Amino acid sequence: MEPRVYFPASLQRFEPKRMVFSTWVDHLPFAYDLVEALSPKMVVELGVYNGLSFFTFCQAMVEHDIDGVAYAIDSWEGDAHTDGYDDSIYNDVATYARDHYRGIAYLMRTYFNEALVHFSDGSIDLLHIDGLHTYEAVKEDFTNWYPKVRPGGIILFHDVMARIKDFGAWKFFDELLLSEQDIFRFNHGFGLGVLRKPGGPDTNNQLLQLLFSGTEDEQQKLRQLYVHAAHFLEARRQATKFKAMAAGNKAKGGQGKAAEPVINGEA
Repeated sequence: MEPRVYFPASLQRFEPKRMVFSTWVDHLPFAYDLVEALSPKMVVELGVYNGLSFFTFCQAMVEHDIDGVAYAIDSWEGDAHTDGYDDSIYNDVATYARDHYRGIAYLMRTYFNEALVHFSDGSIDLLHIDGLHTYEAVKEDFTNWYPKVRPGGIILFHDVMARIKDFGAWKFFDELLLSEQDIFRFNHGFGLGVLRKPGGPDTNNQLLQLLFSGTEDEQQKLRQLYVHAAHFLEARRQATKFKAMAAGNKAKGGQGKAAEPVINGEA
């Protein structure tokens, strides 16, 4: 069989509108393409911090004309892995959501278990688990929120390759690899796990087919593609930054050279 050509939207037109420090940066192209593939009516993220992944979901929903909403759930007070922090991070995320994704993005400043009552079983199309990363915490989040995901919905697990401190997302996801049928892992960065809940209608979406029905060779090429997509995104970002710096130097120096120092009012 001839290999299927996959040319995702992230390589065609994706420019992240929000860039903040996060190990999630390695998976932004995939997040963008996954939203296009799912056309989710409801996205829920558990563990938001500065919002890099969350706002990528929101951007994809807007740019693909998806009529849905996204809920960001976090206490914004820190945990054992991030340490505590003040309200500045929450205020920044809230301001960005209001200014850029009003009517799409909703912030819920609460604990994960307290937010459960606000969601019906089978209502979530895309769930992202990225809270406290101990084995017990990840297992609890998955167990409690799994009924809220619709049949055929997707659950993401961040940091499934991070074997540092007392992180245990990798251990819990390794257990799922032995028990679940529709499951996939990206190994680059700190790792990203992708699980599809059984049931729901069949899909002819190419990305979902490659993730869960592709051959071993196709799946390995998919991993390689998103490694290169992440590198391409970072290279383009650095190039844009360099051009902006060069333009600034040109404006100051006149001919693209750095401006000469001014001493006593004279150049």
